[in-house]
Formats: sequence, C-alpha cells, structure tokens
Amino acid sequence: MTRATPERGASRPARPWPLFRAFEGASAQALARDCLAGLTLAAIAIPEQMATARLGGFAPHIGFIAFVAGALAFAVFGASRLLSSGADSTITPIFAGSIALLAAAGSPEYAALAATLALMVGALLVLASLLRAGWVADLLSLPVMTGFLAGVSVHIALSQAPALLGSGEAKGEIFRRVAALAASLPHANPYTLALGLGTLATIAVAEKISPRIPGALIALAAATFATAHFHLEAKGVAVIGALAAERPRFALPAPDPDDLPRLLGLAVIIAMIVMVQTAATARSFPDAPGASADVDRDFLGLGAGSLLAGLFGGFPVNASPPRTAVVAQTGGRTQAASLWAALAVVGVAAFGAQALAIVPGAALAGVLLYVAAHIFRLGVMADIFSKTRSEFALTLATLAAVVILPVQTGVALAIILSLLHGVWATTRTRLIRFERLPGSTVWWPQTPQQSGETLEGVLVVGFQAPLSFLNAQLLKRDLLAALNASDPQPKLVVLEASSIVEVDFTAARTLTELLDACRARGVEVALARLESLRALEALRNFGVLTALGEGRLFHSVDEATRTLAGEKEQGVES
Repeated sequence: MTRATPERGASRPARPWPLFRAFEGASAQALARDCLAGLTLAAIAIPEQMATARLGGFAPHIGFIAFVAGALAFAVFGASRLLSSGADSTITPIFAGSIALLAAAGSPEYAALAATLALMVGALLVLASLLRAGWVADLLSLPVMTGFLAGVSVHIALSQAPALLGSGEAKGEIFRRVAALAASLPHANPYTLALGLGTLATIAVAEKISPRIPGALIALAAATFATAHFHLEAKGVAVIGALAAERPRFALPAPDPDDLPRLLGLAVIIAMIVMVQTAATARSFPDAPGASADVDRDFLGLGAGSLLAGLFGGFPVNASPPRTAVVAQTGGRTQAASLWAALAVVGVAAFGAQALAIVPGAALAGVLLYVAAHIFRLGVMADIFSKTRSEFALTLATLAAVVILPVQTGVALAIILSLLHGVWATTRTRLIRFERLPGSTVWWPQTPQQSGETLEGVLVVGFQAPLSFLNAQLLKRDLLAALNASDPQPKLVVLEASSIVEVDFTAARTLTELLDACRARGVEVALARLESLRALEALRNFGVLTALGEGRLFHSVDEATRTLAGEKEQGVES
C-alpha cells in the first residue's frame, strides 16, 4: 500500500500536544517553497517590526526580538502551518499607552514593565490553551471588532503624525493632541512629509500590483538612500540612530511590585485581543481548504512566543493577518517559512545595523500609516451600515470609546459592549406562533406572506433561542398573554422546541411555574421536537419533565396534536 505524504492541512494524527506539529508530514518540496516564502516574509516583516517597535516606544531592534521569539515559539508549539507571529500594531498602541502612565517611554522601567506584561500575557494564553478556551475568541462581535480596529488606527495615525510633519510629539488627551497637530501643519518639514507620504504611496502601489512585492522594504530603502545622498539630516529629517550592539540576554524583568496589579488587568485585555485576532487569522488562512483551525493549540504557540519575548527584553506578540497572507500567497507550506524569515531578521540585525541606523523616522511613520489605513475597515463599516443601523451604532460607540477614553479603558468598554450586545440579542427573542402548511403535516412559523391552518382548541408556539435567565420570563409572559388573548381559551399548548438547545436552572424553574399556571387554567402543555440532548438532559435533571407529565414529549408537532387533541375530531381553521 502506498502511503500518501500529507501536505498543508492534511489530516493530522489524533495526538493533541506533539511539538513541531506544523511540520508533520512536510515534504522536501514543501520546505523548499518555504524558503522563498520566508525571504518574502522577512522583506515585509523587517520594516514593519522596526516601525511597530517605534510605535511602542522601543528601540527598533526590540521589534526584531519580538519577531524572532514569536516565530521560534510558534514553530515549536503552534498548530497553524501558515500563521505569522511577532510584534503587532493592533496591540502595541494599547499596552504602550497604558505602560507610559507608569514609566517614561524608553526608560529601563518602561522596558521592564513591557517584558513583565509579555510574561503575563504569555501565561494567560498558555492557560487558555490548556483550558481549551477557544470559545473566548468569539466574544467580540464583528461590528465591535471593526470599531475597535478603527479606534486603534486613529491612535496609530495620531502617534505617527508628528514624525510625518517633523514636529514635536503631542502630549495629553486626544483633543489636545489633535489641536497641537493642527497648529503644527503650517510649519511641517517638507522633507519629512515627502519621505513619509512617498513611503505610504509606494507601499499602496506595490500592494495594488501584488501583495508579494515588498513595498515597505523598497520604500524604506529608497527613503534611506535619499536621506544619506541628499544629507537630509541637516535639513531636519530625524533618523532612528544606531541599533543596540549587544546580543539579547536572558533575564527575568524586575518591575515595581506596586505596578503588577495594573499590569494584570492590562494583560487580560491584551490576551483576549490576541485570542480574537489569532482565531480570526487561523480560520481565515486554513492549512487546506475546509480544514479546521486548532485555535486552542495556536494560543499555546502565541503564549510561548510572548513568554520567550519577555525573557529576552521584548513585549507581547500577536498573530498578524497581513503577514500570514504573505506566507499563504507566496507558497508557504509549514512554519519553516517563519523560521527562514527569523533567520533573515537576525542576519539583518547582526550585519546591517549601520544601514538601518540612517533609516528616517518619517519613512517608518509612513509604514505605520499604511497599517492604520489597512485596519480602518471602511468597507466593512459601510456593509454594516447598509445591513443594520443598530449594530453600526455599536461600531461607532466602540470607535469613540477606544479613541476618546484611555486606551485600556476603551478596549475594556469595547469588550463589555460586545457582551452586552449579545445579551441584548438574546433578550429580543419572543414567542412566535406556528401554523400548519395546507395539505401537509408540517408546522411552520406564522408569516404575513403565507396563510396556514390552525386547529380548534390548540395553540402551537415556538421559542427560537437557548432558554436562560435572560429570556425565560419573556417566554412565560408571552405565553400567558397569548392564552389571555385567545377566545375561546385553548385546551392544548404545544411548544415547538427545536431551537431550544440549552436550558439553565433559572429557565427550568420558570418553565415549571409556567406549567403550573397553565394547569391551573385547565390547559394541557406538550413539548415537540426537543432535539438538543443537552437541553433534554437539563429538563430531566431539573425536574421539568416530571412536572410536564408522562407522554407529553413528542418527535413532531403533528404527532403531539394527533395524540393529545384528537385532530380527527377537531375542526381545522384557515
């Protein structure tokens, strides 16, 4: 028997925690493709990691540490063959703004706090992986996530505008910073403005032609050449300066113990955002068409990446959708692509430090402005606006919260808004009436577009949501109101329960009370199409089936009406 060699998403053995899982079954041909994909990834990642480090208030080489740590750890512990891990502009402005309240950016205390935060985030992600907490990634709705990313993009743009204009950094709350930037516009340095906007335009054009073109690297090289050739430093163009010559060293950070409680709250927020973005990235770029992502295992890879970064003086890492897309589009097959990219980054840091030292800050600002424009999903916003105004309002509320409030507070509020929206959607579920389709045994929700049949003395209703403390009282009130409005009062109520997939303790108690109220009125109650085994077990454990009585649970509404209402002896109404 010939044994097929699995590649890119083929079925994996049922071993949940092997190391180097993203390499299982890889062929020599796949690893060769990974080399090209890795070099392309490095060309994209080098300027991006430098720019993201600068965004967070770190020296550029710290971004390289984050990328190498993320790539190495994910290759060992992660599951996705394509996902790229490293410094990320989504989470960096969030934790940078919060840490800056505790220590001055660039100071040893600031670096220690960032490294400690990385260890905390890593530990939380490892814990989430061990607890199989992938469901947490689904707690942020798309409208809330869209508003959150738009708010982050505004923060990125505001933080990079001074470098673009060649002005001093604006401090204070959002409105003061906007006012300061507006006042500096007439005095903008034309050289920094040209370098930044030129970088932005070059990346945009390269992306338009092909995502495989390393537009950021080309633009950065051109800006660096122009700065050196035309002596633009003498004309007010700031460069990033010499990179650190020493090699990264293993060390446990030692922050002020009084800062740890505040860091822990920030770590929870960052970890949740990383989980959401990791799940979205892994699901968007599966190992093979139709393959399922193992997000719990990917959390382990990202968690290990943050732990490794923190131990070497870095900051938390995250999954990157754009870089992952580059790996997929350039033929990457395993995490070897990320390892090749990490090797290239190490080589640039070791042997290209002199060239990197004269990279203009305005060019890095142009890279980050492109990232900001990329994550401000205007098309998604327009789609939400056209489909649902209420959820578009949720998007705007999230955007405003992230922009106006302190970043950590705004992100926490965005998460709360997402959860509240889910609660609100659940509580909107109301009892609906069912009618029988003419000439059939099918009972269907009542609609104005289609007339159906009803049976005399029978009320068939449905509740199309899990039954919990959030909506059980609505079911009770709606059913009693329907009985009060019926003349004459029905003798039988059939609850079509196909959509009730879960029943909690509070809902079970409410159902029991409802059964008692119906029985006091002389109304018999039956359940039909209770398909969820979990809901059935809950009703049995909570005593609802006992209260319902023997022979009151049916496979279909038709079976219930024929058995309990004696349909052949009842009239049919249209």
